[in-house]
Amino acid sequence: MAVTRTFSIIKPDATRRNLTGAVTKMLEDAGLRVVASKRIHMTREQAEGFYAVHKDRPFFGELVDFMMSEPVVVQVLEGEDAVTRNRDIMGATNPADAASGTIRKALALSIGENTVHGSDSDENAAIEIAFFFQPEEIVG
Repeated sequence: MAVTRTFSIIKPDATRRNLTGAVTKMLEDAGLRVVASKRIHMTREQAEGFYAVHKDRPFFGELVDFMMSEPVVVQVLEGEDAVTRNRDIMGATNPADAASGTIRKALALSIGENTVHGSDSDENAAIEIAFFFQPEEIVG
């Protein structure tokens, strides 16, 4: 397997509960390396831009408001088949359906407050990384 990169967000429900370190430890224990990380308070423009793919869905406004409600931690993760590895450790979107030992099973509050976001493909990872990071901020 090739070493690739993916994008991750530690969401407001997790930062509010001081779980940034716990989430990062689970990612690192799964074989991913944090090569860029910053804590930000997402602006409306950032939240609407990042989630623009969902703009016609009924939950869009609620999602944008949620992502602006508290700081988030945006990260670039690196590892073998990073997208798949990250999605495996995140677990199912609904924590009730997530496998034991996953981030969402262990830490998420609900389907809406599900602690983490992760890219769903290598192509989207590149787009999402570029949305929040300049190349010089990724220090591998």
